Amino acid sequence: MEVKGTALSSIREFVLNEFGKEGFDRWLDTLSTEARELHSSSIKLDTWYPLKGMMIEPTGKICELFYDGRMKGAWDCGMYSADFALHGIYRLFVKMGSVQSLIKRASIIFPTYYRPSAMKVADSAEKIATLQITSFPGLETIVENRIGGWMQRAVEITGQKNVEVRITRSMAAGDPFTEFVGTWG
Repeated sequence: MEVKGTALSSIREFVLNEFGKEGFDRWLDTLSTEARELHSSSIKLDTWYPLKGMMIEPTGKICELFYDGRMKGAWDCGMYSADFALHGIYRLFVKMGSVQSLIKRASIIFPTYYRPSAMKVADSAEKIATLQITSFPGLETIVENRIGGWMQRAVEITGQKNVEVRITRSMAAGDPFTEFVGTWG
């Protein structure tokens, strides 16, 4: 599995913003040589990188160091990533669009971050949507949580209140797909 540099670039910024330079240095020191080199330098946004070493390991270290091992670290990192990705003109498009238009584009957007992967909208109504990751070899809980956080924040950016995203099925736990149920309003 590979992850696009655009998805990785927010990790460093998240750690710096949330835990300062001291926390960033402590985090870098826990990473493998390859991950440390990448996350301490300029990440090429259009390049594909190994998911396990460049996203899963660094995000796992965030959870260990700053969240007592809880997946909330991955969720928060995903939320930050949505803010990071949806800035400038993109934020304007998301804010002006509806949640439904964002959800409709999910299956197109998702494989631009992870390959090979696939996502589909299983159900969509006025204040609820169900999205499913249907293909993602070796999907791990940490990535599911990061994606869930990204989804939550993206819906919040559209101006919705009381946004909740739950993972109701998990490929990482042996289900045939990972399912996210989002509610808002």
